[in-house]
Amino acid sequence: MRDFAQDHRWLSINTATIRKSSGADLPLPAIIEACVRKGIRAISPWRDQVAAAGLANVSRLVRDHGLALSGYCRGGMFPATDAAGLKAARDDNRRAVDEAAELNAACLVLVVGGLPGALQGKAAHKDIALARSQVRDGIAELLDHAKQARMPLAIEPLHPMYAADRACINTMEQALDVCEELDPRKSGENSERPQAALGVAVDVYHVWWDPKLQQQIARAGKERLLAFHVCDWMTPTTDLLNDRGMMGDGVIDIPRIRGWVEAQGFAGYSEVEIFSTGNWWKKPHEEVLDTCIARHKSAV
Repeated sequence: MRDFAQDHRWLSINTATIRKSSGADLPLPAIIEACVRKGIRAISPWRDQVAAAGLANVSRLVRDHGLALSGYCRGGMFPATDAAGLKAARDDNRRAVDEAAELNAACLVLVVGGLPGALQGKAAHKDIALARSQVRDGIAELLDHAKQARMPLAIEPLHPMYAADRACINTMEQALDVCEELDPRKSGENSERPQAALGVAVDVYHVWWDPKLQQQIARAGKERLLAFHVCDWMTPTTDLLNDRGMMGDGVIDIPRIRGWVEAQGFAGYSEVEIFSTGNWWKKPHEEVLDTCIARHKSAV
């Protein structure tokens, strides 16, 4: 397992972590400049932030500063109630792949979606099996475009509390079943294949509780472990979406999970992704970045 105690060269900042500074919106160019000042070598930006700043401008900033992208957030949200909705999701996901390729991201993260309408407060139906079927079909269709763009797709299983509205893929096992169906290993192919076209993003916030986690990380292997996200689970959790903790403040044994991931050969960035309306988004972004650096050394 890599020693993170001496420096933060393998720290990446998901730009949601400092989306707000002292409660005010912080534009993506300012986030990039702040990370560069702190010697942070990688980020993972969100599409709405990129759109606000302009894709060409963000691409230039990333290149000029020599930044890597540990991922790009996000594609997905595949389920819909009709053909027009499915087509709209397909077209938007193709644009997401193209944006990720322009930014030279390591992968496009997929938050796959749940029951149509649930995110807006009223689910159109209760058929989660149908939603999962539409997710499978949507990823299958997108995979061809992603392969042409040479952009790996990383399915991010979300905690079961999000099954209705954000993601009906909730465990690593489910995500890997989809990967193996749609992007199978070829007969006789060994496990040293460097990267799959379709893999997983392991976010400890969503999967730490899973009794099969170590087994499923081993099943994924180096080729399907495309991203590793860190934060912490607070007790009590006051908001299921926006009360993520800083590493070391909660109950997740992050180093143990990182050990499992790195045992498979993963050698990428540990991406800090924190949504925190009640705490970290209220603080100055420089303080948040300093804390991320310190906790990356001591708690990841």
